[in-house]
Amino acid sequence: SPWKPVLLLLSPPAFSTTCARCAKDRRLRQKRAISERQLTRYFVDQRKVRVVGGQGGGGGHSFYSEPRKVFGGPDGGNGGDGGHVILKADQQMKSLSSVFPFYQGFHGERGGSKNCYGANGAHVYVKVPVGTLVKEDGKVVADLTQHGEEYIAAYGGAGGKGNRFFLSNENRAPKFFTPGEPGQERVLQLELKTAAHAGLVGFPNAGKSSLLRAISRAKPAVAAYPFTTLNPHVGIVHYQDYEQVAVADIPGLIRGAHQNRGLGMAFLKHIERCRFLLYVVDLSVPQPWIQLQDLKYELEAYEKGLSERPCVVIGNKVDLAQSKINLPLLREQVAERVIALSALTGDNLEELLLHLRELYDIYVKTEQSRGQSPVK
Repeated sequence: SPWKPVLLLLSPPAFSTTCARCAKDRRLRQKRAISERQLTRYFVDQRKVRVVGGQGGGGGHSFYSEPRKVFGGPDGGNGGDGGHVILKADQQMKSLSSVFPFYQGFHGERGGSKNCYGANGAHVYVKVPVGTLVKEDGKVVADLTQHGEEYIAAYGGAGGKGNRFFLSNENRAPKFFTPGEPGQERVLQLELKTAAHAGLVGFPNAGKSSLLRAISRAKPAVAAYPFTTLNPHVGIVHYQDYEQVAVADIPGLIRGAHQNRGLGMAFLKHIERCRFLLYVVDLSVPQPWIQLQDLKYELEAYEKGLSERPCVVIGNKVDLAQSKINLPLLREQVAERVIALSALTGDNLEELLLHLRELYDIYVKTEQSRGQSPVK
């Protein structure tokens, strides 16, 4: 039978890449809000790591063989060196949660014939956050405070020597060679200390997390009921001249924190790297200056001279009625400058931001006068 023409109706595509109305929505999804309890699973500030360097490759054992050349001599090459395990500070890393408990460098290859040397083992790089302290048997062996700074945690073993290495006039046909040396093995303790310019120090429920949310884009968990932050958060305060000041929300301290009550030691160690301190007190409680005295006592008991760093006192929750009564009493009791504000309503945040910039400029000038580069 003759062929009959068939009309094919092509269906339109599911979406169009040219029509704005029909284009597929490619907007980025917003980050899902993580609660404080879930966030603790991702934030780790201590880790015990066993590192082993790669083993060196053994030396080669062979003799040159070719037709009509019977006594070609030894031609076994040396083995390759084992790879190192290197800790590298990376500013993109915020926690030690991605660090595994064991690392080993790659082994070196064995030496081959025809004087071929074995390839060296590749190094293993372990990314750690900036501010990581490396300890061995309780002693500090490295302090990674700059982005890109490296520390060789375990050296790889040296490669073995092939029989060509032992050729001499006395021994024209050496048959012995050496194996590769094993890599260095160490057990290290990694400890993260939050690196920030300013540290918000205060008792639980003083409003530190709410204040950090108000002055930066950090999103620590806050709620209408009393609870304490379980890990430190770092927020960046941006200024019009493109300067950036890092502010850390140190988890709430309690009385006796220097004796490791609660999680005192885990909280206090994050204050050591702060250049200046922002004491946050709750103006709505009776005698708020007692909070300031207790905070300074805990800091001084943990490390001598820690409470003497440049600081400012922030009286939070000034929007409450009782706070307005306690504010003049607080200014009479303390010698430091008191900035009264409300993190909830945003009252008087400008004064805090201006004074925060003054503290930062003083820090920069002090470091430059000492011949050191300030941390940016």
